[in-house]
Amino acid sequence: MIARRLILASASPRRRQLLEEAGYAFEVDPSDVDEPGPDAGVEPGEYAAGLAWRKARAVARRRGSGLILAADTVCVVGGEILNKPVDRADAERMIRLQEGGDADVITGLCLRRGDRDEWAGAVEVSVVRFRALSDAERVAYLDSGRWEGKSGAYGVQDGDPFVSVARGSFSNVVGLPMERLAALLSAHPSLLD
Repeated sequence: MIARRLILASASPRRRQLLEEAGYAFEVDPSDVDEPGPDAGVEPGEYAAGLAWRKARAVARRRGSGLILAADTVCVVGGEILNKPVDRADAERMIRLQEGGDADVITGLCLRRGDRDEWAGAVEVSVVRFRALSDAERVAYLDSGRWEGKSGAYGVQDGDPFVSVARGSFSNVVGLPMERLAALLSAHPSLLD
C-alpha cells in the first residue's frame, strides 16, 4: 500500500467504496469541474483521460499540495459516448442503445502532485454485455431511479440482472480500475515522494 494519502477528486460513493475496500488512505475533495460533452472527432479514451486530467489539475490548484487521484468513466456504444443521463428520457435512450449488445466502458485516470507539475495518466477499457429488456423491465428500471448519476444509465455494482462484465476489470465498470491504479502508482514512484 502507498504511504502517501490520496486526495480523491470525486464525490462518487462508488469510487470511495472501491478505495476503502482496497485499504487506501484517502480524503475526498470533489473537483466540481464541468463535464461538457465531447467535441466532434474526439476519441472516447482521449475524452475520458482529458476530463480526469482537468479534474486533477483543478484540485491541485486549489490544494497546492498532495497526491490527487481523478477519474472519469464513460460508456461507448457504436462510437457514441454516453455520459450520465440528464433525465429519464435520456436514460431510456441510453438503455435502448445498449440493449442486446456490448458496450465499452472507458475510464481515464490521472494522478497528479499538487505541489509540482508532475502527473501520470492511464486509460482502462472493459466490455459490458447488456441483454434485451422487456418493456415492463425497462419501465421498472427507469422508475427505480438507479440510473441517476451513472454513465450509460446503469450500475453493474447494483446487481442489475441485465448487465454483466464480458471482458476486463469489474472495478473499471464501477468507476475506478483498481488494478490499473495500483500499476500506475508502481510505475511512477516519484509521485509518492
